[in-house]
Amino acid sequence: MSSMNWTALEAGGNRRVGYVVKRYPRFSETFIVNEILAHEAAGRSLEIFSLYPPNDTHFQDVISRVRSPVTYLIADGLRAGDLWEGLEAAGRAVPGLWATLGSGLAAGANAREIYQAAWLARLVRQRGVGHLHAHFATTATSVARLAAAFAGIPFTFTTHAKDIFHEEVDSDDVRRKLESAATVVTVSDYNVVHLRREHGEAASRVRRIYNGIHLDRFAYSDPFHRSRHVVGVGRLIEKKGFSVLIEAARRLRDAGVEFTCEIIGSGEAEESLRGQIAGAALEQRVRLSGALPQGEVIRRVSSASVFAAPCVVGRDGNADGMPTVLLEAMALGTPCVATDVTGIPEIIRHGETGWLVGQHDAQALAEAIRALLDDAGQRRQLAEKARGLLESEFDIRRNAELLRAVFDEARCAA
Repeated sequence: MSSMNWTALEAGGNRRVGYVVKRYPRFSETFIVNEILAHEAAGRSLEIFSLYPPNDTHFQDVISRVRSPVTYLIADGLRAGDLWEGLEAAGRAVPGLWATLGSGLAAGANAREIYQAAWLARLVRQRGVGHLHAHFATTATSVARLAAAFAGIPFTFTTHAKDIFHEEVDSDDVRRKLESAATVVTVSDYNVVHLRREHGEAASRVRRIYNGIHLDRFAYSDPFHRSRHVVGVGRLIEKKGFSVLIEAARRLRDAGVEFTCEIIGSGEAEESLRGQIAGAALEQRVRLSGALPQGEVIRRVSSASVFAAPCVVGRDGNADGMPTVLLEAMALGTPCVATDVTGIPEIIRHGETGWLVGQHDAQALAEAIRALLDDAGQRRQLAEKARGLLESEFDIRRNAELLRAVFDEARCAA
């Protein structure tokens, strides 16, 4: 065992885990916070390392429950002299750093990532962190991979959606990360198949662990007597498919269906969506409510008869992997209509835990919404089975325990 690992053992039993993320906190990444809170509740010691400061203007209130310390590895305005000073300081604390750099392991990394990785490796040694885990196969994993190599500890990472589907994904870079990690976690069986198809043997150690939610924070209620209200939640970007939902709303209005629709979230597509609503004279039926605190989102989703998640694969290949808001709506007892893209059919099982329609199919979406608005009995049946599925496979306590087993296996094998 290396001197680094002995230091970690003495400091914290080598069980302290460092979470590496691009930005912390982020309004849209409650699944990471859910995971951290579940680890904390189980008594696991964590540290959070963020490569960039937050840039959201508001945050989910669940952030306040996190107790793990956060360190920002900020490298804005990095100059050549800063890089060398950082490497020299890290090299004194982590003797293996120079040999690792010379091995070519840093190929493909930019100066900022190398600097942040060296800084992180020094902190790992000082604080007795025995394992690094990153989210998304992008820059956070680049830094975690290098820092783990410098410090002589294992690392793992979780892949999600944009980091493996987007047209700008560097396949060689992803493959290097797959090969270097002790284990790679992904959030759906669909993703497992995709990674193994794209990367072959390099993806042989990929395993699926579903994202989970804290079910005790999402109280189930019977949807039988709810008002004729439809709700969608998510960032206002192409892959969420809200333009399709607005077109479905137009068709429902034209067919004489009584309903209201609310879309909760903010994003770059807001102006175009408002234009679409105005162009179809839907202002009395469809409302964009902006981003809201989680407690208010829960209240509004709990009162709706239908939750719509009309996700699409974007023109750039970007797609949702496993939308957390869909899990939350199912937990609350709100019947869901979603599209059959990526891993969504693993949770929305057509006719059993919800309804599936094809992406971009506004007519099918409208018909599914109308059917659920009109049939309270079916709403109840779907909602009960959806909640049951979540309790068996998407409880964050269970899934975080599976993830901690991955961490411990990697630590023992190192």
